[in-house]
Amino acid sequence: MESLRISEHHYRRRVQFVEVDSARIVHFSHFFRYMEEAEHALWREAGLSIAARGDGFGYPRVAASFDYHAPLQLEDEFDVYLRIVKITRASMAYACAVSRGGERIATGALTIVCVTRGEDGRMVSAPFPADVRSRFDVAAEAGA
Repeated sequence: MESLRISEHHYRRRVQFVEVDSARIVHFSHFFRYMEEAEHALWREAGLSIAARGDGFGYPRVAASFDYHAPLQLEDEFDVYLRIVKITRASMAYACAVSRGGERIATGALTIVCVTRGEDGRMVSAPFPADVRSRFDVAAEAGA
């Protein structure tokens, strides 16, 4: 029996005091943290850890962006929806949507690459390990 492959993750969170400015609005930089929290949760749901694999592979970010549509404020409860939109031999791209009660707050994108140490000690692009690649799939467009 083939195991289920993960392609998306829904993450619910509440705005904390440390994340807001003096106007009680979330600073733009925290949206990148929210996206990364959802990414780590997606990998955990797949039975993996993106941070501490111990196998010599790493997953640095090579591109990240957000467009902002409405503010989040202190104590707002919001949702982060992350989905895999593309997987290649050595990269994975995510789309992210942040919403509050169905209202679109921000949309973003993140691309990671798989790397390992080359013979000269420098980090080089590498194919995803088979156990990692086998756990993920590209999300269907419907419902995204």
